[in-house]
Amino acid sequence: MKAFKYILMVLVLLANLVFALPSFADAPKFTKNPDYIALTKELKKLQTAKETQAEVEGYTPEQIENKINELEFQKYTFESGLNWSQCQNETGRTLTVYGPDLNVEEDDDFSSGAGLYFLADGQTTKTRWNCQGIYLPNDIKANTLTPEGENQELTGGVVIKIPTGTKLVVKTNQDTGAVEFNIPVTQVSKPDELKWFIPNVPQSVVNTRVTNAPI
Repeated sequence: MKAFKYILMVLVLLANLVFALPSFADAPKFTKNPDYIALTKELKKLQTAKETQAEVEGYTPEQIENKINELEFQKYTFESGLNWSQCQNETGRTLTVYGPDLNVEEDDDFSSGAGLYFLADGQTTKTRWNCQGIYLPNDIKANTLTPEGENQELTGGVVIKIPTGTKLVVKTNQDTGAVEFNIPVTQVSKPDELKWFIPNVPQSVVNTRVTNAPI
């Protein structure tokens, strides 16, 4: 009888351990991603504004609804486990892109830094290699769309960050010479707004670099 009680006690303890394991599991890695944190914060603000019918500077009620839909889609992309983006260069010249920083530990998935790479014309960055953004040389202009569908012109010397889970295609308009993107531009950063190294060079200097982005 004592042996039976002992075995029963062991089985109960093992069952408790099995069912308790999920509660001790680490939170999904994407929850530590600064972009995911910022996205969820912005989404919560807009959802609150929609529910309370409060005004948000720079947005009409219709734009708030569209932005919520866009952010929910991006949030789903994060949560589905897709934690990388891809860049395709169709500009006719070398494209400067940002990717994983080689000076950062491999397990530091969401470092605030990024490394500088060069992608040849006609090439696409490697699958599962995270292309985080591109550098627009100081003598290049870009014609882009905002998330609200409005036209905007960008002057070079800036970085365009890429939302996670996106395939960015960069082309040159043959009539105007301006760079164009297949997606709306959501975040443009100047040198004093980002911890990444942002050079201040023209396209002619970029063209002299050896291409080294993984393809």
